[in-house]
Amino acid sequence: MDNVLEIIKDKEEANYLTVGTSLKDYLNGVTYSQLIEAFGQPLYGPDDSGDGKVNFEWVFMHNGNAFTLYDWKTYDVDYSINELTRWNIGGKAYAGYFVEDLMNLIGSKKLTHEV
Repeated sequence: MDNVLEIIKDKEEANYLTVGTSLKDYLNGVTYSQLIEAFGQPLYGPDDSGDGKVNFEWVFMHNGNAFTLYDWKTYDVDYSINELTRWNIGGKAYAGYFVEDLMNLIGSKKLTHEV
C-alpha cells in the first residue's frame, strides 16, 4: 500500500482537520532545520499560539488521517530552532506509520520512533 502524505498549507482547513487531536507519538533526533528542509515553513508560528505552548506546527494528512508535528512547551523560539530534537506528533489515529514515513522523507538514519 502506498502511503499518501499531504502537507496542509491552509490554516482554515488545518483548524478543521485537527479538532480533537492529541499526543500520539514523537519524532526524535530531528532538528528544526531538517524539518524546514523536508516540509517547508511550519503552518503555524509563535504568533499563532494563544498560550505560547507551541511555537511551530506542521499539519499533514496521511492515509486519510490528520496529524500534527509540533514543539510542546519549550516556551523558547530560539531553543526550538537551535536545540530541540524531540517533536510531538498529534492525531486521532495510530501514528506509527505516519512517523515511519516522516523518517523516510527526512532521510536520517539516526531518527528513532518511540511511544
